[in-house]
Formats: sequence, structure tokens, C-alpha cells
Amino acid sequence: MSDHKRITASKKELLELEKGFWTGDAAYYAANADTECLVAFPRMAKAMDNADLAKTATKPNRWRDLDIELKGIIEPGSDIIMLTYEARATRENGEPYAALVSTGYVHRVNGWKMMFHSQTPLETATGK
Repeated sequence: MSDHKRITASKKELLELEKGFWTGDAAYYAANADTECLVAFPRMAKAMDNADLAKTATKPNRWRDLDIELKGIIEPGSDIIMLTYEARATRENGEPYAALVSTGYVHRVNGWKMMFHSQTPLETATGK
């Protein structure tokens, strides 16, 4: 592959990938996360391998009414894309959730794979 060829993903493609990580099952995670992924949440920050990350998505219907508002997207290299957005969703127990989210993708031979994901919760409509 030429060094001059840029590999780009459409915003639509990336947002569809993101929605899948909110609503998908362990098989979705296994298929769309890279070999390792760096994650950062309020109570957890670490590198996780694909299998361990997939295990976090075993509960179906964890989220509903997902709304993603894209805030920014950059391509710092021909095979890396970073995006940031505000997400609002409802947990399976009915509790509203909102967060600022950033995700990084790396392009592999079999498509874009998540290699970084961070969430910073925002106060929700209930004030919690």
C-alpha cells in the first residue's frame, strides 16, 4: 500500500460502529474491537484484550433510546481515526445516562477496529 493513500471511514460508518458498541452483544465486540483496547471509565482505566472486552457485553438490552451527537472527528494518521461525541441513553432499569465519549479506531485488513474508548458521565435530567 502506498504511503500517500489515505484510508478514511465515513462519519455514518463510524457512528454505526459506535451504536453497535452500545447495543451489541459479546460477538459484536469480538468482531469490532482490536486485539487490545485502552479503556477509561470513572472507576476503571486499563488495557483490555479483545476477549475480556467482549465479556463486558454479555447482557442484552443494556441501553435503549440511544442518541449520539458527534462533536468532533480527526484522522491523525492514515489508519487511525478518533471521534468524540455526547451520548444520551436509557439504562435497562430506566435510569437516564449521559456522557462525553471519545473512541479511537485503527484500520486493519478486516476493517475499522476500536482501540480506545473513554466515557465521562454527565449529570442527567434526573440530577443524579
